[in-house]
Formats: sequence, structure tokens, C-alpha cells
Amino acid sequence: MAQESSLTIRLHKSDNVVVARADILPGTRIPEESIEALDHIPAGHKLVTAPIAAGEPLRKYNQIIGFAVDDIAPGAHAHVHNAEMRGFERDYAPCSEAKPTAFFNNAEQATFQGIRRANGRVGTRNYLGVLTSVNCSATVAKQIAETVNREDLSDFPNVDGVVALVHGTGCGMAGAGEGYANLQRVLWGFARHPNFGGIVMVGLGCEVNQIDFLLEAYGIERGPRFQTFNIQSAGGTRASVAKGAELLRGMLPAVNDVRREAVPASELTLALQCGGSDAYSGITANPSLGAAADLLVRHGGTAILSETPEIYGAEHLLTRRAASPEVAEKLIERIRWWEKYTERNGGEMNNNPSPGNKAGGLTTILEKSLGAAAKGGTTNLAGVYKYGEAIDTKGFVFMDSPGYDPCSITGQVASGANVVCFTTGRGSVYGCKPAPSLKLATNSAMFHRMEEDMDINCGAVLDEGISIEAMGERIFARILEVASGSRTKSEELGFGGDEFVPWQIGAVM
Repeated sequence: MAQESSLTIRLHKSDNVVVARADILPGTRIPEESIEALDHIPAGHKLVTAPIAAGEPLRKYNQIIGFAVDDIAPGAHAHVHNAEMRGFERDYAPCSEAKPTAFFNNAEQATFQGIRRANGRVGTRNYLGVLTSVNCSATVAKQIAETVNREDLSDFPNVDGVVALVHGTGCGMAGAGEGYANLQRVLWGFARHPNFGGIVMVGLGCEVNQIDFLLEAYGIERGPRFQTFNIQSAGGTRASVAKGAELLRGMLPAVNDVRREAVPASELTLALQCGGSDAYSGITANPSLGAAADLLVRHGGTAILSETPEIYGAEHLLTRRAASPEVAEKLIERIRWWEKYTERNGGEMNNNPSPGNKAGGLTTILEKSLGAAAKGGTTNLAGVYKYGEAIDTKGFVFMDSPGYDPCSITGQVASGANVVCFTTGRGSVYGCKPAPSLKLATNSAMFHRMEEDMDINCGAVLDEGISIEAMGERIFARILEVASGSRTKSEELGFGGDEFVPWQIGAVM
């Protein structure tokens, strides 16, 4: 990596592009590369350091990030005007780089102050939830939550609040298939999430996604902490709001009767996420989060990487770390599914990066993916899961999801994540209930501009010379504090009630 005084950042000796640390004007001499800039290179964008002929690959991280459309001379700006996405063969080499994990011993085991539930699972927050089977019950669910939040929580200081989890589906859909299964897994995952002390689930009554079907499919039983009803049976909107509020009030004393206790970090399941990325994401925040994920895994915990379209072109780096050939094959199957899925919907895998990503210097999905995959650290890939599927393996795992952040995190939380870490270079504003979300800034300029929203400035890796390992330790320490009850910036701002977005697949009918 470049010295602090350098104008550019070189990520590997074999790369033919480097990254501008600041705006570079035409004619500027780049001493560390022995070239002169031919174009204006905006901060975060790529400067070519060796001749690249038309059709030849651009290399960054010692990996292919795109192909030259025309001949590109040293000193030129490389971006969407002269580079593009093309298919190329990847060597998946399953398990070839898997290695034993150096776990901490019991004496070194990190702990946090968690909430141990009756079933043994551990929460980091203590919410009451109002789940909806269908969009038609969304307004009632919101009014139930608003009523109890407004009128009843003052006497129950250990309850973090009531959150209504509303969505735009549940009817006008097939009653079987991938989309239906996604929704049911998400609803069940949230219903059993350890950050909820109690749940009321509200349906309309005539929807495709019947509550009783969900209960039967997952063997769920109603009880003091899990109640359900339908608006049509309850007598309409006002009666339903009153009924739901009364059910929650009945749960409040028991939900409030909790205490935090020291539990091992192995009880943490961390969602790894990035959004509003820039070229610094893969240089500062993402590898730093990867270092924190490595620490969590070494303490016996679980870290979930997701966003399948945003590892596209970097998936071979994960299959090589797979713990078994079966795990590698599961990931490859998901990649093939996404290629077919985008094709039949008239899209392509390179629909991402977004306009904001491109403004930040990311040219192709290949480049974005290589940076995004760094969030996964360096330990073995222990498992690959469907969207919202309960994760039953400790260590570093992958959960299939879209790249759309709220949708992806919804699946991760349904899978069991009780803390979220979200890296951003452009400045995504996001929060999540019931799982607290830490925001990690990739560059100092954005951090200082949006400090009210950002929890940690990973731009210090470049600006202050802090090592990736040291920043990872800083992130891990903050994860433990947040898991123990310390509030994140997004929690202070009230985010999290509108970010529940189950992944819809299939026709809306």
C-alpha cells in the first residue's frame, strides 16, 4: 500500500492500475510510478501505469477488474469510458487454500453483556415485535406498535421498544416456490430471533401467506411470547389495533424481566454488509471489517457475507477457502442461478455498480466484488445458505441474497445475525431493528461530512497509517460494546423501523 505522502495507492506489484488518493490534474508527475498523468484523475479513480492494449485485462488486487475497450496509455484515466465488463474463466480450485483456524483458548475468550433467552440463544437487544403476514396488515401493525410505544413503555425500562415489521408482499403471489419460501423463512427467522422478547403476528385473513400455513411448515406453537390473529376475525381495524396492543401489554412484564450477563463472543452472529461503496471500500473499511470478522471467528462466533451479485467475479477467492468441496459447489450453484435469474429478467450481472459507485471510482462489478469480498476476512468458508435460512454452522459463512442492502440484511437477520456492520464510502444512511447496525466509513472526508451517521472512520487506514489489523481490532471492540447495549449512531437517529424488506422472487399476480 502507498505511503501517506504518495499520490496513489498500489495494491499489488502486478497491477496495471493504481488508485488516486486525491484529485490528480493533467501533467502531474507521479514519482512513485515514474509516470505523468495525462488526464484528470478524480480521487478514488484509477490511473493506468503500463500500456494496456484493447481487449487486455485491467488488473487491481492482482485480479481482473475489466477489459480495455481501446488502447490505454500510461497516465490515462481508466473508467467506464475505456473499460468494460467481459466474461472470463475463473479457477475455482475448491478447498485449495483452506487452512486450520487459530482459535483463541478459553482464557483468551472475549465476552460481552448479552441477554440469554430460555432456549439458550443470546440477544443483543430486547424488543417486542409486530410481524405481518401480508402488506394488508401493515397499517394495523404500525398502529399497534405506535400505541404501545407511546402509552406503555415508561414503566418497562429493559424493553428497547416495539417495532412493526411490515412489507409489500404476502398476497398476489404463488403459494409455493422460491418467493413464497423466502418470505416464510424470513418471517420465521424474525419470529424466533433472540433480539425479540415477544412477538405478535397480524394477518388480514384471506391472503396467500396464511399464518397457519407458516406455523405448520415450521412447527411453531403459539404461547405467552408468540401470539397471532387476523384482522377479519378480530372485527376490523380499530378492534385489531386494540387487540394487538393488549396482547403486547400482556407480554411486557415478562419481557422486561431480563438482565444482561457475561456471555462468550461465540454467541455473536455478525452480518457483513456494504452499500454506497467507493474505490476506498476495498482498501480501508472492507478489509478492516474482514479483520474483525477473522477475530470473531477465532473467538468461536459467526460472520455472514452476502450479496451474491456483489461477489461475482471474486467467488473463486471464496471457493478456494471452502471447508469442503460440497460447500464450494453450493456457492458455484448460487452464482449460476444468478446468471440465469438476471438473464430471464432482462438484466445482467454488471447492472451493478450503481451510478454512485461509479462516481466513487468503481468501474465494473468485477472491481466492486473484489473489494466487497474483503469483508469476509481470511478464514475458511464453513457453509453456504439460502436467503433467510437458519445458520447452524459457526465460523465464516455465506448467505445468498441480492445486493440491495435492506433486502440482504433482512435475510441475514432472519438467518440469525444479532449485530450488523455496514461499510459505506458514499454515505449510506441505514439502521436495523432488531439488530443494531454499526456504520463504517471508508474515507475521512465523508466521515467528517456525515459524522452524525458514521460510527467508525476507517479512512484513518490511509490518513493516519493505522494498519488493517489495528482497525479490525477497533471494530471488533466496538462490536462487543454495541452487543452489550451501547447504542449505534443509527439507533440514536431512530433508523430501523422501515428497513424490513423480504426478497420477492416471482410474478406479482
